[in-house]
Amino acid sequence: MPANSPQKSAQNSAQNSSRDPDWTRPGAYPVAEGVHRIPLPLPLAGLTAVNVYVLEGPDGLVVVDSGWQSAKTRTALEAGLRQLGHGLDDIDTFLITHMHWDHYTMAAELRDTLRCRIQVGAEERDSILGYDQEDGVYAHRTPLLRAAGADDLAAEVESRPLEPYETDIAYGPPDHWLVDGDRTPVADGALEAIATPGHTRGHMVFSLDTAGVLFTGDHVLPGITPAVGNDGHPATSPLRNYLASLHRLLDRPDAVMLPAHGPVGGSVHTRVKELIGHHDERLQEILELVGDGRATAMQVAAAVPWTRRRLRLDELDAVHRMTAVLEVDAHLSVLAERGHVVTQQEDGVRRFARAH
Repeated sequence: MPANSPQKSAQNSAQNSSRDPDWTRPGAYPVAEGVHRIPLPLPLAGLTAVNVYVLEGPDGLVVVDSGWQSAKTRTALEAGLRQLGHGLDDIDTFLITHMHWDHYTMAAELRDTLRCRIQVGAEERDSILGYDQEDGVYAHRTPLLRAAGADDLAAEVESRPLEPYETDIAYGPPDHWLVDGDRTPVADGALEAIATPGHTRGHMVFSLDTAGVLFTGDHVLPGITPAVGNDGHPATSPLRNYLASLHRLLDRPDAVMLPAHGPVGGSVHTRVKELIGHHDERLQEILELVGDGRATAMQVAAAVPWTRRRLRLDELDAVHRMTAVLEVDAHLSVLAERGHVVTQQEDGVRRFARAH
C-alpha cells in the first residue's frame, strides 16, 4: 500500500482517534480526511453508545446515522457539531444504515424542526411503514419463537412492558428510499450506498473510496457479532443473506472500518473473514447438537454458550434469549438449505434432524 494512499491516511487518522480506549467518550474526533466521528449515548444496558459520522456536503452536512431520539442524544450531537464549528441547522442529509431506533429516530425527530432529509435502504420499507407501537416492539417475532419451540419465551416477550425510552418514538418513512449504488455527494467525492442485507433486510453500508473508508453500520462490528433478521419483516433466510453480504465486501477493495458501535480502524476484510469464520464454527456446533438429538431451535439454543462470558441461555434476559433462539433458527435454516439437516413441521413447530 503506498504511504500516501487514502486507506493509509484513514488508518493513521483512525489510530489517532482510537488512542483513547473509551470510544464512547463524548466529543468530535477526526477519523479520515473530511470525516469526524461523534459518539452518542444510548439508553441500553449492554450497548451504551452509537457512532455517527459527519461530512461536509454541497448543501450542508451529511451525517451517517443519527442516534436514539432523546434529549441526551440531541445535547451530545449539538456539542459535537459545535466542536466542528457547526450546529444542527447545518445538517442537510442523514444517511441511515438501517431502521433500528439507535440509528434512525433522532433524525426522525429533527426532521420535524429542521429542513433536513432522511435516506434509508428501500428494503426497510415494510419494517418502517408496518411498525405500530400498540402491537409492541417485538410482536413480529413471537410467531417465530413459537415455531422455534419457545412458547414460554414468546409469552414472556409478549407480556414485556415497554421501557420509558421505547415510548413516543419519532419514526415514519424517509424522504428517499436508497437502492444499491446510489451516490450522495460530499466535499471529497461521494458516498456509495452498498446493500448488505442480513442484520436487517435493508441494511446499507456506505463507501467513501476517496478516503479509503467504509461506514459499516451494524453489518461489520469490531467487537461483537450482529444478530441477523433483526427487523420487523425478516427475510426467509437472513443468515444466508448476511453471509452473502459479507462475501460481497471481500469482492471490493479493502477499506478502513468505521463501525456504528465500537472503536474505529482496522481492515474491513480482516474483520469480515473473522465473522465468516465465526459463523462457520457456529454452524458446525449447531449441526453436532442436532446430531445429538436437539430437535428445535430452542433446544439447541439452550445447549449453546452465549456472549464472550459463555453464559447459559437462562442467564440472559428475555430480549437476549429471544435473539439467541432466533439466531440459532437462522443457522438451522442455512444448514437445511445446504442439505446438512432435514426439517419437518409438527404442531406448528419446526423440528430438525441430521441428514444421512
